[in-house]
Amino acid sequence: MNKKEISEIKKQFSPANCSITRICGCYVDGDKNKKTELKEAFLSLSEEEMFKYFEIFKKTLSGTLGKNLLNMEFPTNQEADGGTQEFLMRLRTSRLTDDELIQQFYDRIIENYDYPENYYIILVHAVYDIPGKSSDGLDMFDASDEIYEHLLCSICPVKLSKAGLCYNAETNLIEDRIRDWIVEMPESGFLFPVFNDRSTDIHGLLYYSKNAEALHDLFIDQVLGCTAPMSAGGQRDSFNMLVEETLGDDCDYNTVISIHEKLNELIEAQKDEPEPVVLTKPEVKRLLEDCGVAEEKLDTFDQQYELVAGDQPSLMASNIASPRKFEVKTPDVVVKIDPERAELIETKVIDGRKCLVIPMEGEIEVNGICVHMGNLSEDTEYPDNEVDDE
Repeated sequence: MNKKEISEIKKQFSPANCSITRICGCYVDGDKNKKTELKEAFLSLSEEEMFKYFEIFKKTLSGTLGKNLLNMEFPTNQEADGGTQEFLMRLRTSRLTDDELIQQFYDRIIENYDYPENYYIILVHAVYDIPGKSSDGLDMFDASDEIYEHLLCSICPVKLSKAGLCYNAETNLIEDRIRDWIVEMPESGFLFPVFNDRSTDIHGLLYYSKNAEALHDLFIDQVLGCTAPMSAGGQRDSFNMLVEETLGDDCDYNTVISIHEKLNELIEAQKDEPEPVVLTKPEVKRLLEDCGVAEEKLDTFDQQYELVAGDQPSLMASNIASPRKFEVKTPDVVVKIDPERAELIETKVIDGRKCLVIPMEGEIEVNGICVHMGNLSEDTEYPDNEVDDE
């Protein structure tokens, strides 16, 4: 699914567009005991409850595609009898009216979801009547010829509210606040099947993780039957290692600057496109070539890629570079700079020492205090690392 398709489904989580038919829920404590369950027609809920659930469902389809939202495909064996995809298909077909299937679903999550505290499993069934599109992109609600029947699961932490004082309007007193167990925004969730090309695709699902570095691999493997992808941080670390190992001694400051500038140009050029920028192995190799990496260094590229990225077929550009961040780090100093101004920093050898040189232009602040550098010249000496401002 791309950004436009995700957005189209999110729009259904409102009173005017609601396509949800049924909701089920199970509250699980820290000892993995089922404490209470919910089974209702969604429209039978109060308006206040519906709005709160809508916020949870929207959050389950929020975040950055490729980081918090991950498209996953089912292995072929999971679509056979007894597979995870086949189980989800039966659950969808039941429209959440088969109590035994629902209990099996809860049990699978409780057994494989690694979370030591209380949480609330929410599962909804929805049927979206897909409107046609006119040539100018407008919805044609009277031209629908397909429905998108789907399940959305959200797994939300349930935490005790903070202790404190509150104002009691009935007694007109400041009193000790009663602590309640609060259902928070989801940590994990998934949409099945996916909505690809504005149509049902039963061969995949969209997975959500609030923490892009903690994907709950066991849950993905055992409950969803998919292979957990490399996290955003894992992709960044793999790319960095790939560059270091491929370039070796040629991995200098200017080359790394050039690589990140090229990546940021790619991201910026496609920022309004629904699909994120993805780099396959040949495209990563071509990127290094375009940045002036010597051909003999690229002879080992394929081998290095297999070592650091394994069977990862591609890397998300937004996971390995950021148009909003550029950082230069030494053991003692960290320099952060606008990526568009990265060329301001130079590397030079001064008096036999390797130095980062930063032009000092405009106002200069030290811990929030504006300082004046005076009339410095190339011959100015700085005893004891201090600048004499006279």
